[in-house]
Amino acid sequence: MSENGSVTTTIPGDPDNRIFGTDGVALPGIEVRVVDSNGRAVETGVEGHLQCRGISMFIGYFRRPELNQATPDGWFDTGDLARMDADGYIRITGRAKDIIIRGGENIPVVEIENLLYRHPAIRQVAVVGVPDPRLGERACAFVVLREGERLDFAEMVVYLEKYQLARQYLSEYLEVLPQMPMTASGKIQKFQLREIAKNSSRQQSAGAPSPGAASREKPSL
Repeated sequence: MSENGSVTTTIPGDPDNRIFGTDGVALPGIEVRVVDSNGRAVETGVEGHLQCRGISMFIGYFRRPELNQATPDGWFDTGDLARMDADGYIRITGRAKDIIIRGGENIPVVEIENLLYRHPAIRQVAVVGVPDPRLGERACAFVVLREGERLDFAEMVVYLEKYQLARQYLSEYLEVLPQMPMTASGKIQKFQLREIAKNSSRQQSAGAPSPGAASREKPSL
C-alpha cells in the first residue's frame, strides 16, 4: 500500500509452506496485528482486520484528515482481513469490503479466487456477492478465459471440489466475460461486477438467460 510501503516479507530459509502459503512476517521497524471489529487482538489463527504501524507509515492524506484510518496509538487499518500464526506470519484472506456472508457464514473470497487462478483455462477471476432474499448473499464467480479455452459451471464445481473446497463455499453463479472492468491502475472494479451479478440473478430467477457469455446456477445447498 502507498500508505505503508513494504510491511511483510518471507525470509531466506523459510520452508515452502511459508513462502507460498503466507504473506510473510513483519519487516524490521514494522508491527502487524489482527483485531476484531472492536479493535481487540484476536487469537492465533482467527480471522480479523489486519492493522500495521511502523517507521514507513505515511503521516496522513493531503488536506483530507478525515480519511485517516489510524488509531490514536498509530495502528493503521489496511482494509484487509487476515490470520496470523504463532510465529507472526500472516495470511491475507480477503478485503473487508469484499466479504460475502452467505447464510451467516463468511465466504473466503481470496482463497477461492486463488484456487481458480490455478485453473489452466482462466486468465482473470473475481468472486463477488449478489443479494439473496433467503441467504443474504450468494457468490458469483466472474472469469476471463485464455484464448481458445472454455469453462462451464459444472467444470468449475468439479475443479474446486478436487481441492476439497467446502460445498458451502462454492460459487453459485459463473459468468464468463470477454474482459474485466478495470481501473486505470489495473485493479478489477468489483463494484461493477456486483451490478452485473445483481442483474444476472434477477434474470435467472425470472427464467431469462444471463447476460454473461456463460452462466449456470448451482442447486441450493
